[in-house]
Amino acid sequence: MLYCVCLGHGVILLLFLFSLAVSVYVEAYDNLLSGPVAQYTALSQKIGGDVQKHVRNASVLTSLLAPVSKVIQEVQAFREKNRSSPLFNHLSAVSESVPALGWVAMAPKPGPFVKEMQDAATFYTNRVLKDYKEKDKMHVEWVHAYVSIWTELQAYIKQHHTTGLSWSKTGPVASASGGAPSGGAPAPPPPGPPPPPMDLDKSSGGDSGATNRNALFASLNKGADITKGLKHVSDDQKTHKNPGLKAQGGPLPSGPKPFAARPTAAASPARTLPPVLELDGKKWKVENHEGAQNLVISDTELKQVVYAFKCNNSTLQVKGKINSITLDNCKKLGLVFDDVVGIVEVINCKDVKVQVMGKIPTISINKTDGCHVYLSKDSLSCEIISAKSSEMNVLVPNKDGEYTEIPVPEQFKTVWDGNKLVTTATEIAG
Repeated sequence: MLYCVCLGHGVILLLFLFSLAVSVYVEAYDNLLSGPVAQYTALSQKIGGDVQKHVRNASVLTSLLAPVSKVIQEVQAFREKNRSSPLFNHLSAVSESVPALGWVAMAPKPGPFVKEMQDAATFYTNRVLKDYKEKDKMHVEWVHAYVSIWTELQAYIKQHHTTGLSWSKTGPVASASGGAPSGGAPAPPPPGPPPPPMDLDKSSGGDSGATNRNALFASLNKGADITKGLKHVSDDQKTHKNPGLKAQGGPLPSGPKPFAARPTAAASPARTLPPVLELDGKKWKVENHEGAQNLVISDTELKQVVYAFKCNNSTLQVKGKINSITLDNCKKLGLVFDDVVGIVEVINCKDVKVQVMGKIPTISINKTDGCHVYLSKDSLSCEIISAKSSEMNVLVPNKDGEYTEIPVPEQFKTVWDGNKLVTTATEIAG
């Protein structure tokens, strides 16, 4: 039986479920579709814009897992192409969690895999809730509907496919065409003849590597008959039983030479995008800079934001008072800024340094390895929120102008106190 699961108007996950009790979990999956999936789709249509395009972006799947991977890539590529979208957090929430569609191949624990993908979207769904909590309840409902898709999917998996899908050993074979003929799957075509043996006495042009491999496989295909072509060696011809052979002089014949490796073509250089430093509406875009040590944004206003993306081995200075700053996918970037009234966010970065000269209420560090935060005397009350990050240090100024470096905890202890879970930071043992 072929069962189709629709996500939005474009993403279709084909599940071939062969079981005597198939109607039970088909009905359960129908409830999932008619509930949170349908609600998420309807709200995406109402929100419109890039969210509506995102839900329609993927092509219809016509086979099993390969198209699922393709769809996931298309959804994530759509997010990357629309980083300036006002609905970027919506797109990011979907892109971070959509790999959960691959749960059908995640035996024996598909449920925890879906939970992990759902958690990956939490950072962005929280931002949507924060931005629209007081402005537009439809976006809040959209978040709840989308999150419930994965919550309900986990419940479905736990009830019907706890250790993964069960595939029929006797039913028709699932194929890329989406089904099998009613009379059962056709018999596979007979294997072709083995490749002809290689003539070692002749040098041939063309792909000698392929010819050598074909000859090797042809020999292996003989199985036990492979030894029939070997010549019997009598005792008087064996050097370890007839030492006199060693004194006859002349080098011993060498064995066959190993196959010559074909020269590999030089890898094509990665495509580099041009650096960008421009004001697009209210957003300063700083993108694709390599080794730029004097990036400066000076003509700023309170309503403006700065978004730095893929800037490596560079320094960026932001003068004046602005709304927020985001560092995304940056490596070895140094950021110096005066005042931010909202938040400074560091996402998916590595070895970055952030220095505040004035005031900042909140700094968020997410999915980052290596982040040094230099606080000023006016920003000591700043809140630092971190998640899924490591090697974080906060440097606090002293009276003599020097800094004291304090590591941000990465190890925690959680205990049940009888009413709730209590989590405290712990020292790393060692």
